[in-house]
Formats: sequence, C-alpha cells, structure tokens
Amino acid sequence: MNRKKERMFVLGIDGVPFSLLKSLCEQGVCENLSALISDNGMKPMNSVYPVISSVAWTGFATGVNPAQHGIFGFADRVASPFQITIPTSRHRKAESIWTTLSRRGKKVVVMNVPVTYPVEVVNGKMVSCFLCPDIEKGTYPPELALFLKEHDYIIDVDAWLARTDRSALMDQIFRALDARFQAAFDLEDDWNYFHLHIMETDRLMHFFWYDIEDREKAFHMETQRFFQRLDWWIGKLVERLQDSDSLLILSDHGFCGIRHEVQMNTWLREKGYLILEEDSCQLDDYQKETICYSVLPGRFYINLAGREERGSVSPTEYDSVRNKIKQELLDFRDPVNNQPVIRNVFFREEIYSGSYLEDAADIIAHPNDGYDLKGMLPGEEIFTNSALVGMHTYENALIIGKNFPIDNIVTIEDVHQEMMHFFDKP
Repeated sequence: MNRKKERMFVLGIDGVPFSLLKSLCEQGVCENLSALISDNGMKPMNSVYPVISSVAWTGFATGVNPAQHGIFGFADRVASPFQITIPTSRHRKAESIWTTLSRRGKKVVVMNVPVTYPVEVVNGKMVSCFLCPDIEKGTYPPELALFLKEHDYIIDVDAWLARTDRSALMDQIFRALDARFQAAFDLEDDWNYFHLHIMETDRLMHFFWYDIEDREKAFHMETQRFFQRLDWWIGKLVERLQDSDSLLILSDHGFCGIRHEVQMNTWLREKGYLILEEDSCQLDDYQKETICYSVLPGRFYINLAGREERGSVSPTEYDSVRNKIKQELLDFRDPVNNQPVIRNVFFREEIYSGSYLEDAADIIAHPNDGYDLKGMLPGEEIFTNSALVGMHTYENALIIGKNFPIDNIVTIEDVHQEMMHFFDKP
C-alpha cells in the first residue's frame, strides 16, 4: 500500500492579534476564516522576548530560544570592535525545519519568511524576505526571479510612504498581498512543506492601527476591505488543499496602539549611564566612562571590561550595576500620566539558555502596552512619536490548525515540535 503523501501548508499572517481576528469573524468580515475556526478551533499564543518578528519566526523555524539559534533582534551589536549589524540567515545557528526536511528528501517551498536572506539552498524553492535588496538576489533557484517579476511580485512595501502618502502605501499593501498569494498558487504543486508568509498584515497594523480600531478614521473601511481580501485568498487556499493536508495559520505576536516611542539611549544618557563624545549623537562614539547602552528593542548591554571595546565596568561590579539599572527601568514612568513604562525586566539567563547566551543582551526590558522601546541614536527627547502607530505585544498572537494539534502550544517556539511530529509519524 502506498503511503499518502504528507503535506503541510503554513500561512504566516504576521502580527495579527487573536482578539482582532476573533472580532472580525464575529462581525462577518472574515467568513472563510470563521468557518475554518468553527471546524478546527483557534487559540491565543504567546510570542518571544524581545517581541520582534526575526526572533519569533526563527524560534518557530528551529524550535529553540535565541541563545540556541543566535538571532536576538533585527539589529545586533558586535562588542569589539563595536558595530551595529543586521542578522541574516547566515547568523542562524540552529537548523530550520526547511533545512531538516530538505536533508530528509522532502520537497519544500519557503516564501517571504523573515531571516531568509541571503537565500538558502533547499530541496525545492525559496523566496527571500524583506531584507533582500532585489528579487534577483533573493530566489532559489535563481531563475525563479523571472517568474516573480512576471507576477509583479513586491519584496516589501515602501514604509516611507506612511510619512508622505498613506493612500499610496495602502495601495501597495493590497498589491503586495495579491501578488504574494497569486505567485504561491502558480508555483508547481509538488511539495511536502509550503510556508507562505504575509508581511502586509504587520505593515497594515504598524501604520493603520487606529484606522482599524476606529470607524471614524479615514482608512477604516480600507482596513476592513484588506481583511476581507485576505480572507478571500485564504478561502482560495483551502479550496486548493487536499482534505488530508495539514493547514497551519499563525501570527508571531499581537498588536496594540502606540502612545509614545521611547528613546532608551536618550534615557540612559540623561541618567548618566551613556556618555558620548562632545556634540556627538552616534552610538559608536560612546566613551569609556559609559556604563550601559541600548539596542532595539529594549535590549541593554553593560559596558563590561574585557568584553566591550571600551569596557569600563569591572566583572565584580556587573551584578550590582545590572540590579541598579533593572530597578531604575521598573521605576521609569511617563511624566504625563505617571504610568510605568516598563512591565518586566529580565536578565538574559532568566529567559534564555544555550551555547550563545553570552551574545545576548545583559538586560531585556518588556514595555507596557503603548510604550514602544527604541534604540535610536540619542536625541533631545525621550518620548517621541512618528508615523508608526502600532506596536508588537507579547500576548495575543494566534494559531489555527487543520489536521494539526494546537492544544499544547503556548508560545510560537512550541509549534516546531508539533510540525516535526507530523513529519516523523509512522
């Protein structure tokens, strides 16, 4: 008897909150998703610390925490000589599910998943993520680039339009969504594992969050139309899949509105922890007297002697310095309403474990909703605002599974084990 071909389709809808999708289904906006949930269930899920897509989706792909897979954020620092870097697929230290399955002879298709640039050689096809500068540099095999161009494929929308032309940005979001699904559907049907990642949901909520929430906002109806369009594509996806196929739909974090962006390096400078060269606003100009500096989002590095290029904090002072900064972070309040800015502060060893623990930030701060922690170059103001109106939350991600068990999943890192069980089952 021939074994039926095992197939799993993963649809990543980046950043869509459980509570939002539940509400949209109840309002009748997402009829196909509502039917899917009615038959199979949906549950909330937690993200990772820090709450950022590169870390979350790498945790999903590998099933391990950052101290084991080596990705700690969209930006990272090299201690000596000091520099800020952008982690890529080459920095991933743990094996991804698509690598494991490729090694086992399974056919995979991976489209637009964060931290897949530079593109990887797989047993199948890969289209890189928004870190990719050009389509021709982001496909395996290389000839797949021509196929994408014929589909008017967009690597990512132009976020700068949020500052200059929100209508044009909304138009791009729709076009990118349509091109991504259509390209996925027009690829060959020979696969065991297919991961299609929708980044447009994240972009919509970063720049149109209050339009989603408020019926009186200018783009509210456009946001509703976007979710209707996403739901329509999901309906088409369900029609294309076989009854025996496993379908997994999930997000990597929740979302909420931004009250303020909080410039943590400016806060550190005002506290006397970050010392820069006179008249400098460059983080790499920090002076030896510096005690601590911050990298996005909410990661704090002690200027430890023997580790940092200009380290000054002795190893004997390390614990007391960390404890002092932790307490000051917990005491940090919004001067307007006296609300605490920071919800939790973790030492790295409290939330991570693994061979690469020493590469993690010494302190990881998690904010209260509405306070988006930034690692920008020190400026004049701690509390700022920009075109960004939505921020990530640790709670309120979602997961839906058809022919896929979700009851035991608590965080996005847990999903990997269940996926491997699917491919390991007799």
